[in-house]
Amino acid sequence: MNLCTDQFAMLLAAPGQLISVSAIATDPLISPMSDRAAGYPRNHGGAEEIYLLNPDLVLAGVYSDPATVAMLRNLGIRVEQIQVAQSLIDIPDRLREVAGHLDQMDRAESLIATFETNLARLTAEPGGPRAAFYYPNGYTVGTETLSHDILTTAGFTHIADELGRSASGRLALELLAIAQPDLVIGSTPYAGASRSEEILRHPALQALIAAGRGTVSGPDWVCGTPHVIDALVDLTVIRRAMEGGE
Repeated sequence: MNLCTDQFAMLLAAPGQLISVSAIATDPLISPMSDRAAGYPRNHGGAEEIYLLNPDLVLAGVYSDPATVAMLRNLGIRVEQIQVAQSLIDIPDRLREVAGHLDQMDRAESLIATFETNLARLTAEPGGPRAAFYYPNGYTVGTETLSHDILTTAGFTHIADELGRSASGRLALELLAIAQPDLVIGSTPYAGASRSEEILRHPALQALIAAGRGTVSGPDWVCGTPHVIDALVDLTVIRRAMEGGE
């Protein structure tokens, strides 16, 4: 009933062990495992529909709807709430946590070994090109986030450090323009129109992107799973191109 725990379950569960994933797990804009998720029955996080699936275990997040979690537990369903990975070093712990509930520790250790090898290979020296995140409604991420860790591990400098922003929130476009980042990281818009995305078409932002470079943070960034390695690979290619290495 949670996008991130869905991904851990799909990575770790034995055949037949996972019986349903959340509906948003099939959304390719936010789920790197959307194709695999399409092969499972979907749920919308409602206590009634989950109860009718007769699960032995429900994997939820710490921010999942507390009323739903409480109702499932009152109905005798075991619910385990998995912590959010706030940094890259949290990912092995989250894998082991979920694997412990699924009795799949061998699978977890194999994934962790591959993840740590790839992470070591992709970790770059700090102090590279300056980058900023800018999303609908002028939202940006702070330094105490997984996105910050991915960005700086790939060798970029996050302007949130310069601005003293540890928490995520709205960033005035004027401050972004003054900061003059070398790279602006946005998101892929959904079909249709949204007022929240109007700021992303502002001439000042488009001028920043034209003067430097723009990219998007895709589904590999959303959850702290081994899929963040793909985000690191993409950033490494961009950084090397910006530094003239490719």
